[in-house]
Amino acid sequence: MTRTQAGPHRTTTPGTPEAPGTPARPAPAARSRRATGLALGLALLTAAVLASLAVGTQQIPLDHVASALFEPAGTKNDVIVRQLRLPRTLIGAAAGAALGLAGAVMQTLTRNPLADPGLLGVNAGASAAVVTAISVLGIHSFDGYLWFALAGAAGAAALVNALGGSRAATPVRLALAGTAVNAALFGYVNGLQLVDLDTLDTMRYWAVGTLAGRDIHLLWRVLPLLAAGALLAFALARPLGALSLGDDSARALGAHPGRTRVLSIAAITLLCGSATAVCGPIGFIGLMIPHAVRPFSGPDPRWLLPYCALYAPALMLASDVVGRIVVPPSEIEVGIVTAFLGGLLFIQLVRRRKVARL
Repeated sequence: MTRTQAGPHRTTTPGTPEAPGTPARPAPAARSRRATGLALGLALLTAAVLASLAVGTQQIPLDHVASALFEPAGTKNDVIVRQLRLPRTLIGAAAGAALGLAGAVMQTLTRNPLADPGLLGVNAGASAAVVTAISVLGIHSFDGYLWFALAGAAGAAALVNALGGSRAATPVRLALAGTAVNAALFGYVNGLQLVDLDTLDTMRYWAVGTLAGRDIHLLWRVLPLLAAGALLAFALARPLGALSLGDDSARALGAHPGRTRVLSIAAITLLCGSATAVCGPIGFIGLMIPHAVRPFSGPDPRWLLPYCALYAPALMLASDVVGRIVVPPSEIEVGIVTAFLGGLLFIQLVRRRKVARL
């Protein structure tokens, strides 16, 4: 008698064998829902951009905003929109997208839902380099220590990668190495600030994370690095998806785990290092946004990354707008608002439903 073994039904394309471990393709309904989520993210980002241009200590109607952008006449509103709010909005959108992408890559790479870009020492390296530039070299302008922040972020990420085993690194070893490097560098930062009060005064304004007072030329300087990091992150979407199944499954699917980890760390460094250099270390966006969108995008990085690229800048700009209006005529820096709002939203996610798994 011939015995038939029952097993889970697989749907494959006729004539195309399915590789072992390959996740099933989403149904058309699921793809439609995900596309709808992307459209909603684009709408929210557009609304956040408009609010960032129109809302502040002085409210500007949207028709005046449009006139200031496309037909400037030199009025007070034109100056406010073009010279103050437009650079702030562009920097916030670019930095938010970079932090969201870096967070998604970081969580997928380490298979750790609590990972954020700071886990690889990027923020600590940038902070250590900026403190050194202020205290030792006497540099006190954002333009002056922009490249120090980038170099410090890259150096810290390279050190974490080397300590974690480079191409033989595992998610656990990377997390442990990042924790150790973070502790050492932040100890250095705190010690140098305590012995040099001038450094403390300058550093505390940068370290809180803000979009206020940032010149647009800072964004143009790091834009090639941001673009390179974003392109690299999207190019790694498929191998990262394979890597999330485990090293053995990734190799069976044709991926190269060691190379993928090295390139992922490079993408995180370019994205988070550039954003940190321009805005200062802004926390929680890279941690919270992937959590918030994963129930809708699913764990596949090919969908998760576009979601984060839209929803993260929307949150960044919305937080900046909130910081402008809660205590007029003063304002609260965006880094404080993102931590507060992100913490509340994250607690709500944990209490109301199960956190989506990677």
